[in-house]
Amino acid sequence: MNQTVEVLVLDLLEWLSRQDRSYEETMDAWRTSCPKLPVWEDANERGLVFIENGNDRSSVRVTPAGFELLKKFRPERIL
Repeated sequence: MNQTVEVLVLDLLEWLSRQDRSYEETMDAWRTSCPKLPVWEDANERGLVFIENGNDRSSVRVTPAGFELLKKFRPERIL
Protein backbone atom coordinates (compact mmCIF):
# COMPACT_ATOMS: atom_id res chain seq x y z
CA MET A 1 0.00 0.00 0.00
CA ASN A 2 1.07 3.54 -0.70
CA GLN A 3 2.72 4.97 2.42
CA THR A 4 0.83 8.26 2.06
CA VAL A 5 -2.49 6.44 1.97
CA GLU A 6 -1.49 4.33 4.99
CA VAL A 7 -0.74 7.48 7.02
CA LEU A 8 -4.03 9.02 5.92
CA VAL A 9 -5.92 5.84 6.86
CA LEU A 10 -4.43 6.16 10.35
CA ASP A 11 -5.49 9.82 10.40
CA LEU A 12 -9.03 8.78 9.45
CA LEU A 13 -9.17 6.15 12.19
CA GLU A 14 -7.85 8.59 14.75
CA TRP A 15 -10.38 11.23 13.66
CA LEU A 16 -13.24 8.75 13.91
CA SER A 17 -12.13 7.50 17.32
CA ARG A 18 -12.30 10.97 18.90
CA GLN A 19 -16.07 11.45 18.64
CA ASP A 20 -19.21 10.13 17.02
CA ARG A 21 -19.24 11.02 13.32
CA SER A 22 -22.17 10.84 10.95
CA TYR A 23 -21.77 9.16 7.59
CA GLU A 24 -22.41 12.49 5.90
CA GLU A 25 -19.75 14.27 7.96
CA THR A 26 -17.28 11.48 7.26
CA MET A 27 -17.91 11.55 3.53
CA ASP A 28 -17.62 15.34 3.42
CA ALA A 29 -14.24 15.14 5.13
CA TRP A 30 -12.73 11.96 3.66
CA ARG A 31 -14.23 10.98 0.31
CA THR A 32 -12.00 11.76 -2.61
CA SER A 33 -12.21 11.20 -6.33
CA CYS A 34 -8.44 10.98 -6.59
CA PRO A 35 -7.50 7.41 -7.48
CA LYS A 36 -4.12 7.85 -5.79
CA LEU A 37 -5.67 8.71 -2.41
CA PRO A 38 -8.40 6.11 -1.77
CA VAL A 39 -8.38 6.63 2.00
CA TRP A 40 -12.04 5.90 2.72
CA GLU A 41 -12.14 3.05 0.24
CA ASP A 42 -9.02 1.38 1.67
CA ALA A 43 -10.21 1.69 5.27
CA ASN A 44 -13.60 0.27 4.33
CA GLU A 45 -12.24 -2.59 2.21
CA ARG A 46 -9.76 -3.56 4.94
CA GLY A 47 -12.54 -3.76 7.53
CA LEU A 48 -11.13 -0.90 9.61
CA VAL A 49 -14.41 1.04 9.68
CA PHE A 50 -18.09 0.18 9.53
CA ILE A 51 -21.33 2.07 9.07
CA GLU A 52 -23.90 1.70 11.83
CA ASN A 53 -27.49 2.56 10.95
CA GLY A 54 -30.01 3.50 13.59
CA ASN A 55 -32.36 6.19 14.85
CA ASP A 56 -32.68 7.74 11.38
CA ARG A 57 -28.93 8.32 11.32
CA SER A 58 -25.87 6.55 9.97
CA SER A 59 -22.67 6.70 11.99
CA VAL A 60 -19.19 5.62 11.00
CA ARG A 61 -17.26 3.67 13.61
CA VAL A 62 -13.80 2.18 13.94
CA THR A 63 -13.80 -1.62 14.04
CA PRO A 64 -11.72 -3.68 16.47
CA ALA A 65 -9.24 -4.23 13.60
CA GLY A 66 -9.04 -0.46 13.13
CA PHE A 67 -8.35 0.07 16.82
CA GLU A 68 -5.63 -2.61 16.69
CA LEU A 69 -3.96 -0.79 13.80
CA LEU A 70 -4.11 2.48 15.74
CA LYS A 71 -2.75 0.78 18.83
CA LYS A 72 0.14 -0.64 16.80
CA PHE A 73 1.15 2.53 14.98
CA ARG A 74 -0.18 5.36 17.21
CA PRO A 75 -0.47 4.01 20.75
CA GLU A 76 -0.02 7.44 22.30
CA ARG A 77 -3.11 8.76 20.52
CA ILE A 78 -5.63 6.07 21.46
CA LEU A 79 -8.48 7.42 23.55
